[in-house]
Amino acid sequence: MDAALVELLRSVDTPTVCNAIETAQGQRGFNAFTRGTMLASDPAGVMVGYARTARIRALAPPQEAPDVIRARRMAYYKYMSEGPRPGVCVVQDLDVPAAIGAYWGEVNTNVHKAFGLSGTLTDGVMRDLGDVAEGYPVVAGSIGPSHGFVYVVDFDAPVRIHGMDVAPGDLVHADRHGGVVVPTDVIPKLADAIASMMRAEKIVFDAVKGKQITFAEFETAWAAFEAART
Repeated sequence: MDAALVELLRSVDTPTVCNAIETAQGQRGFNAFTRGTMLASDPAGVMVGYARTARIRALAPPQEAPDVIRARRMAYYKYMSEGPRPGVCVVQDLDVPAAIGAYWGEVNTNVHKAFGLSGTLTDGVMRDLGDVAEGYPVVAGSIGPSHGFVYVVDFDAPVRIHGMDVAPGDLVHADRHGGVVVPTDVIPKLADAIASMMRAEKIVFDAVKGKQITFAEFETAWAAFEAART
């Protein structure tokens, strides 16, 4: 991605990206997005980047030796510090729906921000909501107070977050609405699709926002809107 596309994607919300994907594909039915309600550490936060993936657990202590767990944790951090940028940390909690381990709080958000990542998308738990690193949004499955026995199971492999499959290197966009994986073949068309979609929507907004209109006026505006989308 060039810098202009990155900035554009940071300026729009995830529903806009989903709509733009359908515009670029010329049809509805795209479904590589999260299901269900997710929670955002920052309602205005947007993350864009190539996925760096991992899986964690926290309900019970790990069965491996402590030095093995520590070595994997450090290998995980090294992995997160590397790779293409912009990057998004995407972490599946294998304890869902009973997840308790708040891996995402003041410490890890500051660490991952320092690695140059733009945010974390997880079906797991977050905490320290008043102390999450500024400018590092977390979109999570739940909020909790503690970390349990949290440890890294593996990393750099496919994960599933709220019904959305994510492979390492996938382009991810996420905000308070949830997340979406942008198909590779759509990326070159995305800027034009967003612009086209916004031009079409402006026809409706100009006709209805702050106004009281008749059905006939609406019908005219809607016909122009539909024509602009084809």
